Amino acid sequence: MATTWHIRLAGLLGLGLLVGATPPATSPAAKAPSSMDEPLRLLAEARKAYAAVDDYTCTLIKRERLDGQSVPTESVIAMAVRARPFSVNLRWQEPRDLVGQEACYVEGKNNGKMRVRPAGALGALGFITLDPNDARARRNSRHAITEAGLGNLLERYAVHWEEERKLNRTTVHVAGYEYNKRRCVRVETVHPAKNDGQFSFYRNVVYFDKETHLPVRVECYDWPRYEGDKGEAVEVYSYVNLRLNVGLGDAQFNK
Repeated sequence: MATTWHIRLAGLLGLGLLVGATPPATSPAAKAPSSMDEPLRLLAEARKAYAAVDDYTCTLIKRERLDGQSVPTESVIAMAVRARPFSVNLRWQEPRDLVGQEACYVEGKNNGKMRVRPAGALGALGFITLDPNDARARRNSRHAITEAGLGNLLERYAVHWEEERKLNRTTVHVAGYEYNKRRCVRVETVHPAKNDGQFSFYRNVVYFDKETHLPVRVECYDWPRYEGDKGEAVEVYSYVNLRLNVGLGDAQFNK
């Protein structure tokens, strides 16, 4: 009887050892670390901060290489943006031949078109209505007015950077930086030197303001022409003297 009891006890212990040795169910695999994790984290902070922005004003300094140009064109523009409904007012301060030009757009108004007052003598005639993609409007800009502003910029990068995380071909450099007397985090993303159509630019540099978390400068560079070349600037946008939630009214945008 004692022998039988010991055999049963040994069997139970053996069962316990087998049960204890059984590995737990495999949990879903965590996301592998990516070079894009920090840029995406900073971008998420920026989008959260922008969600609390009703409107803002700034000086937009843009330098763009337009079709057929070998040297970028630089413009200085007084910019006012309202988040809801999306509204934009742009007034050119430089270059001299565009001083006085003004463009306004309000989402849901004017059948989706913008109101424009030309520079020079034509400006005396007042505002005219133009499609945002009209050839006359695009002569001086790589982007339509409907793409303007920090909100659109953040959403574009949200799409591109998430795609870059999946592709896993981007080299990232993150460092502290000071731009226009503002402490920033500088994020540089570098793509394969051969343009295979997967990326819009060879290099992108975004400066996130440490206080507001919003981008205050963006640089986009073309593909290198020779070994060691970092690429020529295609478009550079700086948002200087950014003032948030200033209380812009309808009069700012209805022209």
